[in-house]
Amino acid sequence: MELNGRVAVVTGGTRGVGAGIARAFLAAGARVVVCARRPPDEAVEAAGRAAEFRPLDVRDGAAVQEFFAGVVTTYGRLDVLVNNAGGTPYRLLGEGEATRHARVLELNLTAPLTVSVAAYEHLRAAGGSVVMIGSVSGTRPSPGTAAYGAAKAGLENLARSMAVEWAPGVRVNTLVLGMVRTGLAHLHYGDEAGVAAVGRTVPAGRLAEPGEIGDAAVFLASARAAYVSGASLLVHGGGERPAFLGAATANTHARQT
Repeated sequence: MELNGRVAVVTGGTRGVGAGIARAFLAAGARVVVCARRPPDEAVEAAGRAAEFRPLDVRDGAAVQEFFAGVVTTYGRLDVLVNNAGGTPYRLLGEGEATRHARVLELNLTAPLTVSVAAYEHLRAAGGSVVMIGSVSGTRPSPGTAAYGAAKAGLENLARSMAVEWAPGVRVNTLVLGMVRTGLAHLHYGDEAGVAAVGRTVPAGRLAEPGEIGDAAVFLASARAAYVSGASLLVHGGGERPAFLGAATANTHARQT
């Protein structure tokens, strides 16, 4: 087991991508603590073991400091921090006040900074690592989720700066995610037919599963990635087919018929 004896914290680890990451770390032998504002509907389990849940609002700096002190008191160390907590509603820029968009930035950019800084000394003592959960929204225009895209772009840059400042004691990397099939996928993509249709737009032919994101996070946290820091690992099934290719193909087909 690659992470036997290691202690990992996964923020927002009670459902969806976060729970998939937590399960992958459990399967790799780590002791896992998940945090969120509300407890999970069901235990996050894998390999016959369960993650411990501790409530936390990652935007509350004092609570974050207390949280990490408590984790280290209980487990004696901290080896991995996965900054997964985040998200956004769909809201066009002109449909909300700037303060609403700023709250998205706070959750997706400021909070990971707050959490990482609070965890830093504990991670440094263990020679640990940070895994940021980024998004392809940070690498392309994101209409309807502009503040989220801006936050994820900033998060990737923040990780690179952390990797330089905190080297060689703490490695910092980013997973840049594409679309993932979670329990909330229907809210974004519709019914099963809609999810399948969206999946066909991805070169891999489907959406990612949360456990596949977890496997990538385990790799970045493991000794197999000992020389990987300041990197952005794309986990997006090949990305998106350029729109012009579809238009060109359709035009060619029309000429032939």
